Amino acid sequence: METGYQMHSLVMTIRNDWRETKMLQKHKIWMLGWFLAVASCSSLYAQSARMVHLGDVSVDGAVDHDTIKVGRSSGTYRAIQLRVSGGAVRFDRVIVRFGNGTQEELKIADLIPSGGRTRIIDLPGDRRIIQRVDLWYGKANWKKRPKVSLYGVQ
Repeated sequence: METGYQMHSLVMTIRNDWRETKMLQKHKIWMLGWFLAVASCSSLYAQSARMVHLGDVSVDGAVDHDTIKVGRSSGTYRAIQLRVSGGAVRFDRVIVRFGNGTQEELKIADLIPSGGRTRIIDLPGDRRIIQRVDLWYGKANWKKRPKVSLYGVQ
């Protein structure tokens, strides 16, 4: 009789331990899911909050180069992105001129369709003031002049 009682007690202990372990595993999975959801939402919010519109230019098919003037009041940036609307633009290169007198030539060599954008282009070094951005592109026969918008990532 004592053996049966001990056996029953042991089985109940194992069942309780198994249930607790199962509940703990479910709790850990739920907590991990919650953490990942919050982290991804805050990451997306942080990325969109740092993207700043710096200026536009309507490209002229008669010449192969235009400039977007930015200036000191816009702050400092670590990366840029170009967005195109109103027609495709084939970029050859982009020269970013900084407030401290330095410049960085970026070779893009891509056709960006209307409504498209470049990847986010990292600027080497620390965050800096962008004075202006010179755009070099291939000439084309556009029905209307495409617009290129410059965005900075802080």
